[in-house]
Amino acid sequence: MLPSLLVLLVTALVPVFMTVGYSFTDYSILEDGEFVGFDNYTRMFSDPVFTSALRVTIIFTLISVPLQTIGALVLAETLAKRFRNRFGQFTRSVLFIPSIASMVVAGTVWRMLLGDQGLLNEILRGLGLEASNLLGRPTSALIAVSLIAVWANVGYFVVIYYAGILEVPASLYEASALDGAGGFRQFRHITWPGVSASTVVVVVLGTIWSFQTFDLIYVMTGGGPGGATSTLVFAIYRFGFQNFQMGYASAVAVVLLIGVLAISIVQNRLLTRKD
Repeated sequence: MLPSLLVLLVTALVPVFMTVGYSFTDYSILEDGEFVGFDNYTRMFSDPVFTSALRVTIIFTLISVPLQTIGALVLAETLAKRFRNRFGQFTRSVLFIPSIASMVVAGTVWRMLLGDQGLLNEILRGLGLEASNLLGRPTSALIAVSLIAVWANVGYFVVIYYAGILEVPASLYEASALDGAGGFRQFRHITWPGVSASTVVVVVLGTIWSFQTFDLIYVMTGGGPGGATSTLVFAIYRFGFQNFQMGYASAVAVVLLIGVLAISIVQNRLLTRKD
């Protein structure tokens, strides 16, 4: 295990501590920084770019996480109960493909479909209808990116839920059916409690992935229009690698790390039930 641990230490843990150190300086990549204390941290809460990115990230998370959680559970329940055959296996494979595809490729394809000169607008123009640039308006761009993130992630969570549903004893469903319980009551009182551990994994992972979204935003909208889709990670990229404010970008990254860690702990406490 030692070689793998050394690689993990060098490539993951060391940069985390370096980021924390840089967050207390005005390091700019081009020149060595000087220690500035907590100036970067106090600055960000009065920075409209940071507050806008935080708001966008929260909205993006509130749209994508519930939709992909509910969608994955419904799809997994349907496949486990009605399509435990070759068709169900094929469907699970198809649903899983977007989760293993590169987000850069997925974002490029969807931009070609939904952009101003995309396939969707070409079809609308060909039918004599008014074209609609979904990625060119603030509200529709954020909704579109959120729904595409759901499309990309839901297959991964379907697999998790599907495995959890298969672990629920079949005798519970048989006994409830003898007592007159229908499909909805079985889902509410047997399936949903039975996959509570899977729900914790799905919600926590989905939240973390939502707060880390970058490549999909970068390819599809570039944070626009007008910063409407600029998430925290995209803002960190702009601060550090476009404006060369690496110290400030590091401070935002540390705040993001602490925020994601705190949210994950709270979610785990709220969603995990004791026996």
